[in-house]
Amino acid sequence: MGEFVRLEVEDGVGTIRLDRPPMNAINDQLTQDLQEVAVEATMNDDVRACVIWGGEKVFAAGADIKQMADASSHSMKARISGLQEVFSIVEDIPKVTIAAINGFCLGGGMELAMCADFRFAAEDAQLGQPEIKLGIIPGAGGTQRLPRLVSLSRAKDIVYSGRFVPAKEALDIGLVDEVVPAPDVYERAVETAKEYAKGPTAALRAAKVSVTWGSRVDLRTGLVIERETVAVLFATEDQKEGMAALVEKRQAELKGK
Repeated sequence: MGEFVRLEVEDGVGTIRLDRPPMNAINDQLTQDLQEVAVEATMNDDVRACVIWGGEKVFAAGADIKQMADASSHSMKARISGLQEVFSIVEDIPKVTIAAINGFCLGGGMELAMCADFRFAAEDAQLGQPEIKLGIIPGAGGTQRLPRLVSLSRAKDIVYSGRFVPAKEALDIGLVDEVVPAPDVYERAVETAKEYAKGPTAALRAAKVSVTWGSRVDLRTGLVIERETVAVLFATEDQKEGMAALVEKRQAELKGK
């Protein structure tokens, strides 16, 4: 387990827990720990779905500015490249992922949350990309993932202004998928993740690949991705069991194999 990020596994759900008090500021060590935990969550067969959580008070309030303030352009290019790569590893975890957001979810924290398949936010959560107020712009995916979640003009508004987006507005524009009372955020995310963990995880993995990568390419290329991932599933036990159960008019027992 890393110093600032750990993986907690229970009932098929792996919680990727950020724990760098007081605000889960993202520094080099947290980034390294996150990479190790994301790879572990990917490789661990006991993890069938994931929740990313920063605790009851804050998801992550952004990058560690003290570490960046005196950085050179050259050093920042390398650091941002590394952070982008780690966040992409999180995004590519081949299992359903849910970001459980309490408190502030800002800058790099919001960029991390956008790597998840779904985002559940507390009623009092605040999201945003405030980098513009520091004379910079988001560098860990904010300018790229945000327009893909909300409209281009809304993404520009959030990035250009650096304003905080309250949970209700985030829900209205599609930045988050559910808003629940603050004490219930993690429990709700885990409850949902458990349902995915019980499901046909091989098919869910294929669906994630097809939807995610298909959305990044032209339609014909996306259709090829879909075709190939569908065909692979016909070599799985779940496909045989699911179709046999339908023919036999019984409940399928899908095991993710």
